Amino acid sequence: MSSGGIRRMLRAWTALILLFLYAPLALVLVNAFNSSRTFAFPPTGFTTQWWVTAWNSEGMWKSLANSVVVGLGATAIALVLGTMAAFAVQRYAFFGREVVNLLIVLPITLPGIVTGIALNATFTSALGITLGMATVIIGHATFCIVIVFNNTQARLRRLGASLEDASEDLGASPWQTFRFVTFPMMRGALVAGAILAFALSFDEIVVTTFTAGPTVQTLPIWIFGNLFRPNQAPVINVVAAALTLVAVIPVWLAQRFGGDPATTRV
Repeated sequence: MSSGGIRRMLRAWTALILLFLYAPLALVLVNAFNSSRTFAFPPTGFTTQWWVTAWNSEGMWKSLANSVVVGLGATAIALVLGTMAAFAVQRYAFFGREVVNLLIVLPITLPGIVTGIALNATFTSALGITLGMATVIIGHATFCIVIVFNNTQARLRRLGASLEDASEDLGASPWQTFRFVTFPMMRGALVAGAILAFALSFDEIVVTTFTAGPTVQTLPIWIFGNLFRPNQAPVINVVAAALTLVAVIPVWLAQRFGGDPATTRV
């Protein structure tokens, strides 16, 4: 096959992959303007009234606020613990370092329902804690730490330690080396890790179900709870469409700040 034929085949495969990925999302966007009260396709008409209804939904805004609070709290915990763990594993040699690295990454590989059951049992049975906003934040932080840890460790591995060693050889204290040398080079990776951690927390539903209790409802829980209620399908379509559009922002920012520090302004 000629090089031109290979290029055409690759373009066709790329188009099919993109169609496979984004056709369902396009359907959600179309249904957000569907005058029908169901998920019926093709649309029976065009309307924007569901956007007004969603905008005036008190439950949606309350659950959205809860998701933002949980995401920010989990991200803050993940930034501190994930960054410290990454520095310890990548910059220091100690017995069991590989085991520690495995144990930190392990939570992201576990099924969400296993993590949720384990956290629920720990909070309610072992510690006797009432489930609420704090338990959701802690639960989300368990897997958000992995995102920050991986981002930070990858950047530290790529940068090496030569500049930090040079700073210390010139008389800088460990704090000065971190502040003026390490942190400026790490800033993009930390921002990218924080954005991805927040996005992962914002979208989580399984762990939230086991750690929220009856008093806390995040946006994914609210969407799932209203998905099959009568006359709620149009509002769910609108919220899903809005989230689809907004989701572009954290992905773009993560790519923007997660690039090579030599070529990416931060």
